[in-house]
Amino acid sequence: MSSPALERVVLLDQSGRPAGEALKSEVHTRETPLHLAFSCYAFGPDGRVLFTRRALGKKTWPGVWTGSVCGHPSPGEDSQEAVARRLEQELGLTATAIAMALPAFAYRAVDASGIVENEVCPVYLARVDRDPTPDPDEVAEWQWAAWDDLVRVAAATPWLISPWAVLQIAELTPVLPDLLPPFVTVCP
Repeated sequence: MSSPALERVVLLDQSGRPAGEALKSEVHTRETPLHLAFSCYAFGPDGRVLFTRRALGKKTWPGVWTGSVCGHPSPGEDSQEAVARRLEQELGLTATAIAMALPAFAYRAVDASGIVENEVCPVYLARVDRDPTPDPDEVAEWQWAAWDDLVRVAAATPWLISPWAVLQIAELTPVLPDLLPPFVTVCP
């Protein structure tokens, strides 16, 4: 694996097609170009979802609560493989299953420092079977939560979580009942 300082992201044209690549360390600015990313919500065996708080040293949205893991596929890397890689790197987790949930999700958001996120960001669901052991450079805290609780937080207090999680929760909620079983088994 390459050094984090040398990680590259896939740049996209306005149609969402690959249009080049750039260093990840240089792409997130006040004028971030459109690029490829992913988000993932990991569910435990009891049906609760893993929510994480971004490390305080993160360049964008430091200390903000968000989904389980997010990141960028490397050039030539399959997005599902990138999800598995980041689950392991950030959370020390190996997924027992990964499934696409929102293939066309995209967003643009500006954090308090003026840094822009501008991403085509497919959303995945993963199944995991244990608690995470997070990398402290990536994750400050984590918590298992009932999906309905996240829906209420996103609706009532969207400023408490990442803007992409707010949008993703709203888009995932109507389709989640069809996607989860038998992906996740909820214990009685």
